Amino acid sequence: MPRAIPATDVLLTFMGAPHRTDLTTTVLRLVQSMLEQGGRVQVWACGYATMLTQQSLGEFKPRDLADWSTRHLSTATIVQEMLRAFPEQLYWYGCRFCSDDRGATAHVPEVAMRAPHAYAANLAATGKTVLIGVI
Repeated sequence: MPRAIPATDVLLTFMGAPHRTDLTTTVLRLVQSMLEQGGRVQVWACGYATMLTQQSLGEFKPRDLADWSTRHLSTATIVQEMLRAFPEQLYWYGCRFCSDDRGATAHVPEVAMRAPHAYAANLAATGKTVLIGVI
């Protein structure tokens, strides 16, 4: 039996291709800001947004040829760090169907994968829902 979804202030549904625009930065900054203000947030990654928490991304992004000495954290590491820093405030879910469909099945362990029909329980456990991306 799936475990209950904790009550949250906001469910942020992140859909589509995350690296096509500034969507990823927008989502991560929005989540961080809400958490720092004491909000309880759940993120549902759907479509290609499920790729953001893949273990294969490693700890860092590939090096920037224009700034070789600077290391930037991967999205998987950023999500892990936020989940660890806000364990009672942040919950990150991935759509299992979207993930499986894209061959993106090795997520960081802190991300909970859920079947698409389970999204209704996430909706029921939140006060507000924000959709970012393309359906």
